[in-house]
Amino acid sequence: MNRKTKILYWTPFFLPDIGGIETLSAKLLPVLQEEGYDIAVLTSHGRYDVPDRTEFNGIPVFRFDTRSAIGKGDLARILEIRSQVAKLKQSLKPDLIHIHMSDPSIYFHLSTVAACQAPTVVTIHQSIQYSGLKGGRDTLLWNALNTADWVTAVSEALLSELLNIAPERRNRSSVIYNGIGPLDIIPVPVLFDPPRILCLGRLIRSKGVDLAITAFASLLGSHPKAQLMIVGEGPERTELEKQATRLGLTESVAFTGAVRPEEIPAFLNQASVVVMPSRGEGFPMRALEAAQMARPVVATVAGGLPEAILHERTGLIVESESSQAIASALAFLLDHPHIALDMGQAARARVLKEFTLQSCVDSYSRLYRRLTRPAPEPLLVTEQ
Repeated sequence: MNRKTKILYWTPFFLPDIGGIETLSAKLLPVLQEEGYDIAVLTSHGRYDVPDRTEFNGIPVFRFDTRSAIGKGDLARILEIRSQVAKLKQSLKPDLIHIHMSDPSIYFHLSTVAACQAPTVVTIHQSIQYSGLKGGRDTLLWNALNTADWVTAVSEALLSELLNIAPERRNRSSVIYNGIGPLDIIPVPVLFDPPRILCLGRLIRSKGVDLAITAFASLLGSHPKAQLMIVGEGPERTELEKQATRLGLTESVAFTGAVRPEEIPAFLNQASVVVMPSRGEGFPMRALEAAQMARPVVATVAGGLPEAILHERTGLIVESESSQAIASALAFLLDHPHIALDMGQAARARVLKEFTLQSCVDSYSRLYRRLTRPAPEPLLVTEQ
C-alpha cells in the first residue's frame, strides 16, 4: 500500500476565524483528505482565544501566536516560535508545504527552511497593495516567491501583479481559481419589491463598503423603498455606522455583524442585487457564492473581480472609487429586473460549470503530485 503524501498546510487564519481563505480551507481540506492526503494545518490563534493544538475533521491544527509576536516586535517570542516551528517541521516531515501567504508570518517559514527540505507551494489570495506586505527586492514577499518551488495566484490579475515582483517565477507559476461546493439550500426567485441590496464581506477599507453606503444614499432618490444590508464584521464598522447616520440612512441600512459561513446563502436568498465595491481583490469567494445563488453582482474593476463577474453577462463592472458609477449600475438593474434575472441565472450556470470545489481540489492535487514525484533514477553508463 502506498504511503499517503503528507501536506503541511500553512495559513494565516483558520476557523473559527471567518474570511475568504478560512472559508476555502474549511471546504478544501476535507476533500483533499478524502483523496488520500495526510494533512496538518499550521496557523495563528487569529482573533479568538483557542488552544495551541486542536483538530478539524480529524486534521491536526497547530497554532502559534505569530501575528502577535511580530506585531509587538517581541524578539524573544519570535525566536521561541521560530524554534517551535522548526521542531514541528522536523517532527511532521511533510512531503510538501503549501503556504497561503497574506502577512509577515511567512518569516517563520523562511527562517526554518533548513529544518525541512520539502518542496513549497506559495499561494497568494490578495492584492499586494492591501496585504500589508511590501513587494520590493529582498522583502519577505520577494523571498517567499523566489524560494518557492511553485507560486499560485487566485486570478490572472493577481498573478500578473506577482510576476512584476518576481519575473523569475514566470515558468513556475499558475492561476488556480477558488472553487465552491454544492449547497443544500436552493435559490428562491429574486424579488424587487422592495429592492434589497446586499453588501457582504469583512468590514475593512479594501472592501469599499463606504462607497456602497454613499452609492446607496444616491440611489434612494429614485428608489426610496430600497434597503441595504451590510453583512460582516471588522474594524471599520463603527465608522461605517457613523457614515450611514450622517447620511440619514439609519432606517434603510442594516448592519448584521458577523455571520457563520453556512448562513450566507440565506442572506443571498433575500437579495435583489449584490454589490462588491472593492478597492482590491484577489478572487473573492463571496462573488462565487452570489453567483451560485443566482444573484447578479455590481462590482468594481479591482483585481480578479472582472474574472469572477463577466460584465453585462453575469453582472456589471464599474470603475473603482466611484460611488456614482455604483449607484448608476444598481439603478439600472433595479429598473430592468428581467435583465437582472437573466444575469443571475447566467452567473449560476457559469459558477456550477467553471468554479466548482472539485476543480479547485483537482488543480492543487495535480500540482502536489507534480512537485512530490520522485526524480528519475540516473542512467548508469558502463564502459565497453
